[in-house]
Amino acid sequence: MSEADETHETRETHETHEARAAYDGLPASAAEVFGEDATADLSYGLLTVDVPATAWLDALRIAKSLLGCDYFDWLSAVDEGPAGFRVSARVFAVADRSVRALLVRTALPREAAELPTAVGVYAGAAWHERETHEMFGIAFPGHPGLSPLLLPDTFEGHPLCKDFVLAARVVKAWPGAKDPGESGAPRRRQMLPPGVPDPNEWGPHKGEAPREPGRTPRSAPPGETPRRPRRTRRWS
Repeated sequence: MSEADETHETRETHETHEARAAYDGLPASAAEVFGEDATADLSYGLLTVDVPATAWLDALRIAKSLLGCDYFDWLSAVDEGPAGFRVSARVFAVADRSVRALLVRTALPREAAELPTAVGVYAGAAWHERETHEMFGIAFPGHPGLSPLLLPDTFEGHPLCKDFVLAARVVKAWPGAKDPGESGAPRRRQMLPPGVPDPNEWGPHKGEAPREPGRTPRSAPPGETPRRPRRTRRWS
């Protein structure tokens, strides 16, 4: 190995160690790394950082350059009703053969749902921003082309928004079988676990619940006392 190669490898190793140290300092150092308005949380092994919409691109740049998260996984949104939208992007650091995940999130109001495109930071965000725009109506200024990705060009509306109307169910009856109780047909008999007696036939509430259609009560022959249902022992 040449001296130049050794120098390059040493520099990469040093940068990787610095990135890992910066990552390991979170979530305590969230405000220091991502800005005073940022908050972070570590839960179930996933580090989540919330930033204001104005700091969205800066947060992604910091994740890539400072924390070493140069692998882009996905970007999407959630409709949170009147509160607006929650946009999330998940990225990974894999340089030192250990996976470190980071979820960057921001909130957007419904009436001004737009974020600057992240394509300049992560080229892989292009496809995900197209899908998010199509499904939620969120705009990404600067994107090279927010053309329809999954729906036909003539489709109107954004299917994953909570205010999107399922027109097919309004115009005609829902195809296929309905849920029990909706069609007027008798409900299916509820199955009880093995060894568990029917509460309407045994116990303090015996005979209190209305009997379901089609269920025949169990009765003992004349002159015999009804036997207590046998319980099945469960071994731990």
